[in-house]
Amino acid sequence: MNRKAVELAFAVGVATAALTGTAGAQNSPASTVLDTSLRDAVDRKDVPGVVTLITDRKGVLYQSAFGVADVATGRPLTRDSLFRIASMTKPITSTALMQLVEQGKIGLDDPAEKYLPELKDLKVVESFNATTGDYKVRPVASPPLVRHFLTHTSGLAYPFTSAIWRDFKPRAGEMYPFGGPLLFDPGERWHYSTSLDVVGRLVEVVSGQKLENYFHDHIFVPLKMNDTSYNVPEAKGPRLVAQQQRAGERMDGDVVLQKPQAGLTVAQPIGGGGLASTADDYGRFMRMILNAGELDGVRVLKAETVALMEQNQIGAVSVPALKTALPRSADFTFIADGRDKWGYGFLITVDQVPGKRSPGSLSWGGINNTYFWIDPARGIAGTIMMQYLPFADAKALAVYDTFERGAYQLAKAER
Repeated sequence: MNRKAVELAFAVGVATAALTGTAGAQNSPASTVLDTSLRDAVDRKDVPGVVTLITDRKGVLYQSAFGVADVATGRPLTRDSLFRIASMTKPITSTALMQLVEQGKIGLDDPAEKYLPELKDLKVVESFNATTGDYKVRPVASPPLVRHFLTHTSGLAYPFTSAIWRDFKPRAGEMYPFGGPLLFDPGERWHYSTSLDVVGRLVEVVSGQKLENYFHDHIFVPLKMNDTSYNVPEAKGPRLVAQQQRAGERMDGDVVLQKPQAGLTVAQPIGGGGLASTADDYGRFMRMILNAGELDGVRVLKAETVALMEQNQIGAVSVPALKTALPRSADFTFIADGRDKWGYGFLITVDQVPGKRSPGSLSWGGINNTYFWIDPARGIAGTIMMQYLPFADAKALAVYDTFERGAYQLAKAER
């Protein structure tokens, strides 16, 4: 076979693998329907590729991979592809802190400044002029507690969730730890933020370990999450999905590669994001939560701790569907505006939508369009992983919706 023929055969093989997917030993009509729906979304180029997993308390019900891991080369996705899961790191960071709470090493109602002196004398924005950038700040009414950082009620933000943070330029000599001044006094509101970066630092200070080492020893090894880490070993590099985005200033074009591509290492791991993982590994984490803190005979959290994490921890405050302040994210349309709640580490669904998760289900996602949900009431969980910006892209959310509905149809058929 000459070189051109070999190259053609390779290209055909890649295309076939990308479109066929790698669904496991799943031959039920419901799994076939779900395969078809996901494959069709890739064929239509709604998304470049998707890896999915559905699990119940006992084990995996469904896995699949369709499409490409790199839009430039056509490299096919596989079930063991590694994704940068971004803010899907946050529930793992929350789990780490709750382990330390269980051990009595830190209290949820402790002022966080007890452990992190840089949090003393925080300031709250009193006024901000969007035209001139002029601002006034005042002292915080009371120091934020550990629980405020677990629940995104600390007053912190992100530049993509707050126009004030996006445009804020501190005066000479002013220091604002973890990104900027507080938008409100702790406990007053919910606002998606760098709060879990604070939680990550709390884990490090209280445990005496670097975050990646703590996760490895106390979460990843016990749960056998062997493919989850901040720093990806070079041998696993070929499995890492390329970082991609929709083209154009508003990120509304076709999906293209981001330039430059990030490397395999993360210089400074933080609690709010940065982990690389697989659908299978995250499935093990979800299954641990479904089983009230235990997996395969190994206990990671006490059952009563998981119950706390699953409960509304923000009281009468509700989670708003935030408007984006930067093109790298769309609006948070996946939130039931003003009705959903927050526990320790998870969004809590309040509504029952026909064909989808139960009220009380836990969920969140990562900025590159990786998502998960855990439904304790019905004993099922799912994760869907894509890898491109903007977050909450309408087509990504549509595929997520199709996947979730298919998951409940499959689970119903299994039972």
